[in-house]
Amino acid sequence: MSRQSPFVTILLLLISIFCWGSVFPVSKLVLDQMSQNSLVVWRFSIAALCLAACLLVKRERWPMLSFKQYAWLLFISLIGVGGFNLLLFTGVKHTAATNGALVMALSPLVTALMVAALSRKWLSRTQALSLSIGLAGVLLVITKGSWQTLAQFQFNQGDLTIIIAMLLWSAYTTASQRVTGWLPLLPFTLVSMLAGDAFILAFNSIQGGIHPVTELLQLPLQGIMAVIYIGVFGTVVGYVFFLNAVQRLGSAPAALFFNLIPVCAALTAIIMGQTVTAVQISGMAIVLCGLMLPQLIKLLRQRTAVQAN
Repeated sequence: MSRQSPFVTILLLLISIFCWGSVFPVSKLVLDQMSQNSLVVWRFSIAALCLAACLLVKRERWPMLSFKQYAWLLFISLIGVGGFNLLLFTGVKHTAATNGALVMALSPLVTALMVAALSRKWLSRTQALSLSIGLAGVLLVITKGSWQTLAQFQFNQGDLTIIIAMLLWSAYTTASQRVTGWLPLLPFTLVSMLAGDAFILAFNSIQGGIHPVTELLQLPLQGIMAVIYIGVFGTVVGYVFFLNAVQRLGSAPAALFFNLIPVCAALTAIIMGQTVTAVQISGMAIVLCGLMLPQLIKLLRQRTAVQAN
């Protein structure tokens, strides 16, 4: 692993989170004119071309992997890239972009739960409280402030779809820390993109009625630029910089920066002229408070300890 300062790692991670947060409102614009399946196909195709070009320019050798390593790599890529993106964009098409970002903001806590389960360590009371507060914020957005909706189990199908996508992403993040120990970032990301593309193409062939090329050509220039942005910045930059942080910081610490995804999504939505409701802003604030609670308590304890000494 090459040397990289913590500042640079965190800066690249912040850029990754901004790119991913902006994908929600940008994809919402495209999904009004293109199917989610076609968008995912172009997202991975553009990303794979960019990554393949980078590998050729850098003349990076492909590492020797065992059959078991390839099988594990393909498995996590199929569920964490192909399955995740298909469910994510399907959900975004049927719900508000900010709602999707808020649900995905629970990924740090879910990732922490998975890491705790694998390491056989229970979550602390602070982490449990943080999870409860975050869930309350997401439920506020999903139910639009009506707890009667929660009692009747009448959730938006798009929100529920994104919840499943978030669980797949958390599993991918947890598993990525192991993979980046024996596979460089660019090859890992390229295999992930190719696996995701193959997953969506296979799904499209079964479902039928999906025409990615025709749908892209029918988009206005603004829509085509949005697709390119999602492929380059929302995929290549986002994945490479995030996996870099997972490799250097660990899966759970890197996932904590997902707290900022709703903020980036809301800011991008406002810039694009999309509506952000008061309920969504309230839910965002609750989620952020819940997710930041463990860090605030840790900071207070450290300050108390210093003052006691």
